[in-house]
Amino acid sequence: MRIATRGIAACAVLLAPTAVRAATLTIDLPAGTVGQQVTALGRQARVSIVVPDATLWARPVPALRGRLSVKAAIAAIAARAGARAEPVGAQGWRLRPAPPAAPRRPPRPRPAPAPVRPEGDIVVTASKRDTTQDNFAGQVSTTPGDELERGGAGGTDRLVQRLTSVTSTYLGAGRNKLFIRGIADSSFTGPTQATVGQYYGDLRLSYNAPDPDLRLADLAAVEVLEGPQGTLYGAGSLGGLIRLVPNPVRLDQLSGSAVVGASATAHGDPGLDAQGVLNLPLVTDRLGLRIVATDALEGGYIDKPLLGRRNVNRTRIAGGRATLHLALGPDWSAELIGIGQRIRGADSQYADRTGAPLTRLAPVTEGFSADYGQAQAVIAGRIGAVQIRSTSGITAHDLLERYDATLPDGPDRVFVQTNRTRMQANETRAWHSAADGSGWIVGVSYIHNRTRLLRLLGPPDAPAPTTGVINSVREWTVYGEGSVRPLAGLLLTGGLRATRTTLDGSPENVSVAVQGSETAQRSQTILLPGGAALVDLAPRTKLFLRYQQGFRPGGLAIESDYVRQFRNDRVATIETGVRHGWSIADLSVTVARAAWRDIQADFIDNRGLPSTANIGNGRLWTVEATGTLRPVRALRLEGAVAFNDGRIAEPSERLLALIATPDLPPGSQAMRAQASARLEQIPNIAKVTARAGAVYQQALRGAGLTVDGWLRYVGSSRLGVGPVLGQRQGDYLDTSLTARLALARFGVTLGMTNLLDTRGNRFALGTPFATGRDQTTPLRPRTVRLGLDTRF
Repeated sequence: MRIATRGIAACAVLLAPTAVRAATLTIDLPAGTVGQQVTALGRQARVSIVVPDATLWARPVPALRGRLSVKAAIAAIAARAGARAEPVGAQGWRLRPAPPAAPRRPPRPRPAPAPVRPEGDIVVTASKRDTTQDNFAGQVSTTPGDELERGGAGGTDRLVQRLTSVTSTYLGAGRNKLFIRGIADSSFTGPTQATVGQYYGDLRLSYNAPDPDLRLADLAAVEVLEGPQGTLYGAGSLGGLIRLVPNPVRLDQLSGSAVVGASATAHGDPGLDAQGVLNLPLVTDRLGLRIVATDALEGGYIDKPLLGRRNVNRTRIAGGRATLHLALGPDWSAELIGIGQRIRGADSQYADRTGAPLTRLAPVTEGFSADYGQAQAVIAGRIGAVQIRSTSGITAHDLLERYDATLPDGPDRVFVQTNRTRMQANETRAWHSAADGSGWIVGVSYIHNRTRLLRLLGPPDAPAPTTGVINSVREWTVYGEGSVRPLAGLLLTGGLRATRTTLDGSPENVSVAVQGSETAQRSQTILLPGGAALVDLAPRTKLFLRYQQGFRPGGLAIESDYVRQFRNDRVATIETGVRHGWSIADLSVTVARAAWRDIQADFIDNRGLPSTANIGNGRLWTVEATGTLRPVRALRLEGAVAFNDGRIAEPSERLLALIATPDLPPGSQAMRAQASARLEQIPNIAKVTARAGAVYQQALRGAGLTVDGWLRYVGSSRLGVGPVLGQRQGDYLDTSLTARLALARFGVTLGMTNLLDTRGNRFALGTPFATGRDQTTPLRPRTVRLGLDTRF
């Protein structure tokens, strides 16, 4: 069902006006804002409700429940908000503030409002100004949390499956690196900062650690903003950002849910998963607690005949979070948030490219572990029409990985890498937003991130320490952005971010005096401007033009026995896009060109160990198209395609040295030219990624049925830069089908992934060492899951 936007909130009228006004519905609107409640009511009743006043739109109102007519429900919302409801012809209503003289009790304090669902006038909370999507100049995707939970709560891979703009490596849960819009740097964990910023609420989840792969449970939505997003988010958002938007604590209702599931994987072991959510009001309308707990056992499917073991890659993921919300007054609140997760992988999930399927001839165990913890404190409120929010937090992220480093015909050898990250951060901002998209934001932030990268190499039972490195980064930032409407159909936005970065780095475990090792101590100031224009070409048609920059600080990397500096890299992107919505369909097309200078990327040094360097300057073209079609009320069809063309146009001396491989026979110019062309490609990004899906939702007598199916094609790409990392990967089709039958407060889910039992090759790396075996990471074989859920 398409919801058209008029003013601030509106919903399309699909029933006759008389029937709409007379209909009696079961209303269950949680406490929140007027905007949220009228959007939800309009969606349920299929009526048009307009709220042209921004202050009224954001005004908090209590929950509304019961059997009411649409007219009575609108009147109740208006009365509780101190507003009046006016009929608009025969097809809708308009809410306006009541006259000042009208007495009105002050609204009771409520938790921060949750974002509305994508069918309505979506609020892009990642804009930091609560900008509606109609007024947002850029490419943004919002996926509802309940869609990501179908088939049991999963990790970031669920998001990758639903979007063509987001890609990932596949080393394993808690070890992967994410990429957006073709901005990809490397295949494994190193000292470089991530190209994608990941946030829970307003706080960054990590800095230069891999994706923590938190379970996407009990979320209102996940927002993906394509980058760069340097003006508002600073370093580490070259490709864009991913923001997890949690469901708020409800202060007026005891509620919860529980989910259990069991799965069977072809050619592998079974799996189990469980999830629980509890919302507990401690002091009505004043203090509340929301707790989320998840646990999953993913069965293995890779065999290791040299060790006499089958299905070795079993993974256990357990974690949760808790939010304590305190209403300080009508307009102010405080929250304490704790997040924790523990991952234990018995072994890696890659296989040999040749030989028996789903088999790896590695003579050592390659297990891994990841521990993640974060604590946040949030103060939020308003002074008049200006909203204020301050978020502080500390993060601990530890990752331990074991790689097979056995050389052909050599003794068994293992490489162990430990990445320990500690981060403290704060962001405080103030903003004001108007209904027409105009407004402003100013903010300050501070980040201190310290990463200790330790390495061991040698026999599996006693590997010896080798050179490690410590990188520490401090950032002090001030930023601002503003939007104005000089004309009715034109919205202009401009902003600037100034960041002072201080870098400290030093080697560790250098057993002998190593010439050429460096200690980095430097400071610099980075300015990141941004600008955008949004044009109303026609009713329901928007055209945007956007310019944005992003950067990552440099650091120290290990190369052989040396510690080298690598410089900042920087991306400048200009993009244009158009989006149009019809009553039964919508379409969006975006074209972007990025200039990437001093690209930070990983390669294999002459000892076979991963290292990092600046490999040159590049350019990337990206074309994306997404659309939905609703031929009938119960069916939504989805389609998306992304085309990426990334090249290293100006290779650095370090990259040219990699091209000049000494193992090529003299005079092999054709082979050398082929290697050179291969090295120019941006790694890990397929030229073409496409997705098609369908969601069918139908109310049955006393029940409800939801069927969600999709298929996703990932084209071919290269693993990385350099001859060792030049392997081809990708070119596979992934599929999924899930059905849920809802019976009152209970539900039964049956799902299947990888319907065709495709092997594929998601990632051509399991270990960076030249073991004499080409590697492939197959898709998880066909898996069937049966789940039960209940809510109260």
